[in-house]
Amino acid sequence: MKAIWNGAIGFGLVNIPVKIYSATETSKLDLDMLDKSDFSNIRFKRVNENTGKEVKWENIVKGYLMDDKYIVLDEEDYEAASPEKTKILSIDQFVKEEEVDSVYFETPYYLEPQKNGENAYRLLLKALEKTGMVGIGTFVLRESEAIGMIRPYNNDILILNRLRFDQEIRDYSDLKIPAHKAPKPAELKMAVNLIEQLSQEFDPAMYKDTYSDDLLKIIKQKAKGKNIKTRKAPAAKEGKVIDLMAQLKASLNNSKSKSAS
Repeated sequence: MKAIWNGAIGFGLVNIPVKIYSATETSKLDLDMLDKSDFSNIRFKRVNENTGKEVKWENIVKGYLMDDKYIVLDEEDYEAASPEKTKILSIDQFVKEEEVDSVYFETPYYLEPQKNGENAYRLLLKALEKTGMVGIGTFVLRESEAIGMIRPYNNDILILNRLRFDQEIRDYSDLKIPAHKAPKPAELKMAVNLIEQLSQEFDPAMYKDTYSDDLLKIIKQKAKGKNIKTRKAPAAKEGKVIDLMAQLKASLNNSKSKSAS
């Protein structure tokens, strides 16, 4: 793993030096884009708009267009904008984790204590476990401000969940949402029974990215020159539901038969 941020957690008067590491990796297949005519690899180049010549990474800078003129920024400018947030994730408040709606969750990161920060790191981890609270604060990551939620993970490590800002959550008032009409008592009772029938403890290990595995099988078959038999996906049912109660009963009976087997 390679650290993507090097700084500290500010916890009251306590300063915990930490490094941030990405906690996830993609399971998608790495597919290249090819020219349909001869399967040549498609490559993207960073080209100067005026000269048409390719520009090397080391010669690329970033700028903000203001009054038809670019204001170019360098590393010192980013740090000068908010020097404390580029190196400190200061915990502003502690809240119950269930108070943070999952719509705000974005990306998880691992937090690793640096030298001389191990004791304070373990103290914060255990204190969060005991209180059932999480720490919320802001910091700067990759030239943009982010909200971070710090919480214990597996009773072993502190994890940082990057959160979305409230203004990033889109308004859904334009969507066609069903009216606030109470369902029929019998249908509600049947739906509750179905939910209870399917209830169990969440086990993330039971969910796998099987689509990538299936797609890789197709790739290997095509590599051997085999013909691929296409299976049609089941058509989505459209239109008005005729008998919701009948569907609920069938679902419940089907669930019971699976549990029995």
